[in-house]
Amino acid sequence: MTPQRVSLQSAYLLHQRPYRETSALLEIYSRDHGRVGLIARGVRGPRSRRAGLLQPFGLLRLSWQGRGELHTLTDVEGAEAHRPLSGTRLVSGLYLNELLMRLLRREDPHEGLFSAYGAALKALRSDAPEAGVLRVFEKRLLDELGYGLLLDHDLAGEPLREHGHYRYEAERGPVPLGAPAPDSVPGGALLALAREDPLAPELGALTRTMRRLLRPYLGERPLKSRELYRQFAGKRK
Repeated sequence: MTPQRVSLQSAYLLHQRPYRETSALLEIYSRDHGRVGLIARGVRGPRSRRAGLLQPFGLLRLSWQGRGELHTLTDVEGAEAHRPLSGTRLVSGLYLNELLMRLLRREDPHEGLFSAYGAALKALRSDAPEAGVLRVFEKRLLDELGYGLLLDHDLAGEPLREHGHYRYEAERGPVPLGAPAPDSVPGGALLALAREDPLAPELGALTRTMRRLLRPYLGERPLKSRELYRQFAGKRK
């Protein structure tokens, strides 16, 4: 197999963990190569300049080489100045990373999703509602994976009504209901999701529905970021 050499690829750090005494194993999400595993040799050493650059949620320029599924990091550059995430917005960023780690295969690029991830991080640094930012990203993720949602009409072919009530059936679409139900969502929320408008207040009503729709692809193993969110919310009470 011919060694792969990639130079200054736009990428984000999704996760890292210690490896041996001074190195780290990285999971990155790159524009042209998708999710990639890297060894960052010596990055945890006392004189490493790379440790300060290898931070999540900021756009990086990374170079690597190697063959197989695990490559060697050869260079790091910061590509943008950014404000760190904090509080629940930090946990929301970790949730985005966990979704990508769990649902994307290695070396499977999705340029549209890469742009959506960058837009979601930018929105989390703004005053945009967290719920709206997360729901729009979840929708884009399902689109890119080939599980796009039906958001303009119901299963009977009728246009969605702003004030109607629906139950969204996985891999099928919205079923109209005569009245609100425990698992129903307003038509306005589905229409707002179709517009991909993170500022729409209606998107807050879709949290449970999107969690249910993602479950078949995520599996039964709980997401660590959701537990972190519960712990953080509990401390604030």
